[in-house]
Amino acid sequence: MPVTETVDAAPASALDDIRVLDLTSQLGQYAGKLLADLGADVIRLESPTGVEARRAPPYFHDAADLNHSLDFWYFNTSKRSVTLNLWSADGQAIFRRLLARADVVIESLSPADRLRLLPSDEELETLNPGLIRCSVTGFGLWGPHAAYAATDLIGVAMAGILTLAGYPDRAPTMPPYNQGLLSAGVQAAQGILAALLQRDRSGRGQTVEISMQEALSLAQETAMQFWDLRKEVRKRTGESRILPGVGAYPCKDGHVYMMVGVAGFGASWSVLARWLEEAGMADDLMEERWQSLLTGADLRNLTALRTEPEKLTETMAQLAHVNDVLAAFLATKTKQELYEEGQRRRLLIGPVNSAKDLLQNAQLNARAWYQLVPHPELGTTITYPGPPFRSSETGWAIHRRPPLLGEHTLEVLEELGLTTEELTALSGVGVF
Repeated sequence: MPVTETVDAAPASALDDIRVLDLTSQLGQYAGKLLADLGADVIRLESPTGVEARRAPPYFHDAADLNHSLDFWYFNTSKRSVTLNLWSADGQAIFRRLLARADVVIESLSPADRLRLLPSDEELETLNPGLIRCSVTGFGLWGPHAAYAATDLIGVAMAGILTLAGYPDRAPTMPPYNQGLLSAGVQAAQGILAALLQRDRSGRGQTVEISMQEALSLAQETAMQFWDLRKEVRKRTGESRILPGVGAYPCKDGHVYMMVGVAGFGASWSVLARWLEEAGMADDLMEERWQSLLTGADLRNLTALRTEPEKLTETMAQLAHVNDVLAAFLATKTKQELYEEGQRRRLLIGPVNSAKDLLQNAQLNARAWYQLVPHPELGTTITYPGPPFRSSETGWAIHRRPPLLGEHTLEVLEELGLTTEELTALSGVGVF
């Protein structure tokens, strides 16, 4: 079992005086989680039937229930849930009362729904001049693609990431787990925090606009490096390795990823060759001809050989031999052995960890990274991933488990001053 901290273990929260209204879909909901775990009062506004994110599998114990989506659980910790029919006049009236008391509203509505459900900028300015309005969309609020719908797959495709993922002889492969949705959520949270800082100075709110396509731009980093080093547009490479010691390799219990011999990154190939020699598995790599080859093997030198095709073919055949010797050695070691000994020798070797590996990871457990969150309605506690950062004075914590659908509706509406009679009447006409 992992070493965990309970949800009340953090210092005072950074945003405990901030109220956020969250009207996001899966696109944008991560921003609300980041703010809520920093102490903000994030109110998840949902239709009476629940947001679509509650229907995202997998489910706790495979029970397909609106309150059992593991995906929803993770992205909605520390929030409160209020069900409200924003399509009704009464729902809109309550919504405006909530907006008047809020610091931030985050939404990922379609252009049509945004026009119908959100007050105009002019009305919001009158209603709450300090309100920060954050819009998280696929392509932004203006431009020729502004009205286009965007899933995570569309986001990574339109951002140019999809073309880099997979094998050169096949169609592109979707990158793992919602990189577009996560990138947009991170950038939205950062934009909101910057806007809150500016509001502290000016007293004025502003609009924060997030485009998933633009938020993914950092994921193009390796493609830019490829052009810098080789003056080539990067293509899908799959498992192919241009240089020995650079890339993913199978080992005794899985895979490791290596970056050995890349200039400026850790120890050189000669250090790795000595390790192979000590293990009696260096074959002929300690000979001078191989040492000279490995010392000069980098992307710039290989690129220069494009004008000498025969020399390039010969060099690639020699590097293939080095790769074979290295692969035979790696197959005798576990990924943890390779990682720890690699660290000792300053070789860049990292384990390709599974979820089980992470749960048992010595470093994460030594730091009590995992968080135990009580779920009283289930009669159990659930282990959640821990903080994305730590600070000494304004701590991070999962303050409560993700909300049940509409769990806090009466609580929040009573905070607005609605009487029992008003609540009964509104409930009777389906406003919440």
